[in-house]
Amino acid sequence: MARPTLVLLPGLLNTRRVYAAQIAALADAADIVVPELTAYDSMTAMAEAVLAAAPDRFALGGFSMGGYVAFEVLRRAPQRVERLALIDTQAGPDMPEATARRRGFIEQTKIGRFHGVQPSLLPSLVHPSRLQDTDVIQPILDMGREIGPEGFVREQKAIMSRPDSRPMLAGIDMPTLVICGRQDLAIPLPRAEEMATTIPDARLAVLEVCGHMAPLERPAEVSAALRRWLTQ
Repeated sequence: MARPTLVLLPGLLNTRRVYAAQIAALADAADIVVPELTAYDSMTAMAEAVLAAAPDRFALGGFSMGGYVAFEVLRRAPQRVERLALIDTQAGPDMPEATARRRGFIEQTKIGRFHGVQPSLLPSLVHPSRLQDTDVIQPILDMGREIGPEGFVREQKAIMSRPDSRPMLAGIDMPTLVICGRQDLAIPLPRAEEMATTIPDARLAVLEVCGHMAPLERPAEVSAALRRWLTQ
């Protein structure tokens, strides 16, 4: 059996470092590719970059914003995707208040008020028990600084303009894993449950004592779930 390729798509203000634990844990099971998304300001451009970086057939995993990109990849080339993992993400579009909040972030950035991920935002990203855990918090802060204000604006524009992917859920015809932190405040659990119940061949993994940043907060559990999904 040929060795699979696993393409992992990062979230907003994330680099490949968000998947560091999974890359290490799954190195024996798959060739792992993490495309660079922060250079693009639309889901279309991000998806085309993913397809250009990937082999003809591959397993696809997306965390948060990466899940939105994964849906766009499926729109363009469903025949190339063997299986799908959706991690702390959602199929629906932004609600108007979320779009307004993103526009506010963009305006703040334009006047020089981008300082990466602010400490005040961390309680919405990670479980309260992880707020003092440097193994979780430091990568979040470092990745935000690395991507910088221009990358942040491009990613926000792409996220705001994404289409509603809910109509395509029932037609996804591949083994699908949906992962969500029980205490995810950014994209709450009911959004994951909606995807898992609508996609025909989907399995839901709910991670306890876990917020939005599941790959960092619960690295072993995420890696184990991905391994089962890759080999099922």
